[in-house]
Amino acid sequence: MSKGLADDGGLLLPESIPVLSSAELKAMADLPYAQLAFKVLSYYIDDIPAADLKGLIERSYASFEHPEVTPVIAKDDLFILELFHGPTLAFKDVALQLLGNLFEYLLEKTDAHMNIIGATSGDTGSAAIYGVRGKKGINIFILHPKGKVSPIQEMQMTTVTDANVFNIAIEGTFDDAQAIVKEIFGDLDYKQKHALGAVNSINWARVMAQVVYYFYAFFQVQKQTGCREVEFSVPTGNFGDIFAGYIAKEMGLPIKKLILATNGNNILSRFVNDGDYSAAKVNHSLSPSMDIQVASNFERYLFYLYDQDAERVCKALETFTRDGVLPVSAQELSQAQQIFSAATINDTETLATIGEFARTTDYILDPHTAIGVQAGKQVRSGDCPLICLATAHPAKFGDAVHQACDKYPELPPAFQGIDKRDKRLKTMPADISAIKSYVDQHALS
Repeated sequence: MSKGLADDGGLLLPESIPVLSSAELKAMADLPYAQLAFKVLSYYIDDIPAADLKGLIERSYASFEHPEVTPVIAKDDLFILELFHGPTLAFKDVALQLLGNLFEYLLEKTDAHMNIIGATSGDTGSAAIYGVRGKKGINIFILHPKGKVSPIQEMQMTTVTDANVFNIAIEGTFDDAQAIVKEIFGDLDYKQKHALGAVNSINWARVMAQVVYYFYAFFQVQKQTGCREVEFSVPTGNFGDIFAGYIAKEMGLPIKKLILATNGNNILSRFVNDGDYSAAKVNHSLSPSMDIQVASNFERYLFYLYDQDAERVCKALETFTRDGVLPVSAQELSQAQQIFSAATINDTETLATIGEFARTTDYILDPHTAIGVQAGKQVRSGDCPLICLATAHPAKFGDAVHQACDKYPELPPAFQGIDKRDKRLKTMPADISAIKSYVDQHALS
């Protein structure tokens, strides 16, 4: 659960994906969120006693401000799945509050310690930090691209001054940070020496926790509409959130299509629409959490697209690393297009969507959610309900909202006065040796 990468450098997956019957799905439909999470996670977790797992889940979601944890709101002709009611007001809290409690539980059971290393394009870092801050036996090191996250996102991380939290701003892109983290986890001696743990979506437990809200959203919309299936529109850069949707679909949840929504850093939408998974320069946008051109979790989907041929996945990724292009056949592209639709939404369209949605519904979207809404409107089938994932509170991206609406969103209590708090931050080059040396100095041992 904590190791992140497998020992061969690949990403972990369950041995099999359980396929639920219609009767099993029906039995879940009326469960409150925490009970639903226990039911879904129990299909994958068999090494934690049921009573302990229930307690961990309930404690994790008690920190959310909304009683439904991830409520579904009907707006215009679609549904908004609000995933921002956790401590850091972003969807990452749904998984990372649980993951922090799971880590603490397992470490206490074995009298062990852990050093967590992660990379963030914005929201993962603060959610991970809030998930483990002050927890015994855990130190956390979070890398973010200097100047390329929103001011609120940076302050959320750097104003947490607990002794076990280490924020590192690297002089590079998120892809640089992510590559450093993956390379560190690939060094098995170093990984073992420092008992490294992962919180990025390379950690399967994070993806697993995110599967739950697809089930919850479907059941809520089904109650309101009587629908037999739905479509989800998912703003994504690293493919983790939409991969959770793929797992939900494979488990039998009636998802007609998963709509993959990207900003101008659109390696994923290019793949779905044209079979073009090729490296490109990362460009800074109004939706910085999606400013990614190497989607780590795509490796997991490739395993299923390639008929669970792990050797072929390895060769394909080696080709991508060497040539910057990943091979895919016409048949495989067609297979992917049966599951995914995709659209690229630029900054101009993002601002227009925020403004128009605010005028017609009096509801403020953050720029990432706006990309999901606009992509969903462009490529939805139209014959079943559309659920758009709202991945962050709009106050996290106040400047973008102001550009679109000529007003700033109201600051929630968690953000008020954040710019006056003490900060702790280390700026470093995007150099793996320097990062390793810093971890050596501050890791628990």
